[in-house]
Order: sequence, then structure tokens, then C-alpha cells
Amino acid sequence: EVVESGGDLVQAGGSLRLSCAASGFTVEDYYVGWFRQAPGKEREGVSCVEGKDGDRIYSDSVKGRVAASVDGAKKTVYLKMNNLTPDVTAVYYCAPGNLPWRRASALSPSYVGSFGRGTQVTVSS
Repeated sequence: EVVESGGDLVQAGGSLRLSCAASGFTVEDYYVGWFRQAPGKEREGVSCVEGKDGDRIYSDSVKGRVAASVDGAKKTVYLKMNNLTPDVTAVYYCAPGNLPWRRASALSPSYVGSFGRGTQVTVSS
């Protein structure tokens, strides 16, 4: 099970750090993906981080503006988001994926396990 938190209403240019707390599995044995879904749009991959060595993948839409990290001791995966713009407004979800991962498909929501309830990120202009 995963539980997302950290979403908030922020002004453009601000920052947020989202958290994904894992239970029932060892983070180091999986990769964890971050996904988002805006109103009227399909869920899309934002970032994936490998639980053991921290290897990361980012979607082109967020590259340079987000950073994923893992704290194995806390069983938590983070997504730091900087220089926020209104177009990133969405509900953000995390989910574990099996290793070894295929980098070409790791950002697809079809290749991960169960999502949490999500956390709302709203950026005002």
C-alpha cells in the first residue's frame, strides 16, 4: 500500500515536496513511479525512481523542474517540485513497479501496481 501526501494550493513559482509512504513492501525491491491526472485528461507518468540505487527517469514535461528521491529507512519516496506553473495542477499518485524495469515503459501507468488515493496539487497564476 502507498499513501501520497504533501499536495497543496501554491502560487506559480513556488515549490512543493510530495511524499509517498510505502507499507507492506520493501522500497528497495521495487521502483516507485509518480503519476498525475488533470481534470479531463488521462493519467500520465511524471517520474520513476529505482528503490535501491536511486536511478531516475523523468518525463520531458517536467524534466529540470522535479527531483525524485528515496529514503529507504523511512520507506518513503519523495517528489520535489520547483518553479511550479499552473499546467502542473493535477492529482498526483504514486505506485510501485516491479524490477528490473524497462526504462521505455516505466512511466506508463499500465506497468505499476496499485495507486494510492492521490494528493491534490493546485498552482494558481
